[in-house]
Amino acid sequence: MTGRLSKRQHAVNTVRTPAGDALSRLVVHVFRLDGALTANGDALARPAGQTTARWRVLAAVQGGPMTVAQIARAWSLARQSVQRIADALEQDGLVAYRTNPDHRRAKLVSLTPRGVNALDRIQEAQRVWANELGAEIGAKDLDAAIEVLARLLEAITEGRGNVR
Repeated sequence: MTGRLSKRQHAVNTVRTPAGDALSRLVVHVFRLDGALTANGDALARPAGQTTARWRVLAAVQGGPMTVAQIARAWSLARQSVQRIADALEQDGLVAYRTNPDHRRAKLVSLTPRGVNALDRIQEAQRVWANELGAEIGAKDLDAAIEVLARLLEAITEGRGNVR
């Protein structure tokens, strides 16, 4: 019994590989970055009376109407949270629900003129912020970071990094 227990204890106490350690450090930084980006996004959106969450939904339908489920998938968010935000945006007159010719019950979310105006205000503020911060970090380093994050996202979305 003691031999089995010690082997099992060893399995519990195994250390991560150097690549596993690097990934874990990256995840911590990404989580911290998410918080910082949300706080900055809220500050950028606040003058237009919006939040980062509301900005995401407005931006998602900028290119054309989408269902709530499509918006949720595009941002990797829960459909219910997107539905609550879309409903609030509709109440504020920033989006409208339209009939979906492909689905009776899943309405399409589209921008209203007020929504376009709010999104334009946010995006102008974001352009200034992105240009300044982007110049500080540098396009080359940012492109390298994009490449790594895109590969990581692809691995996870293809199921190679899903928790079992």
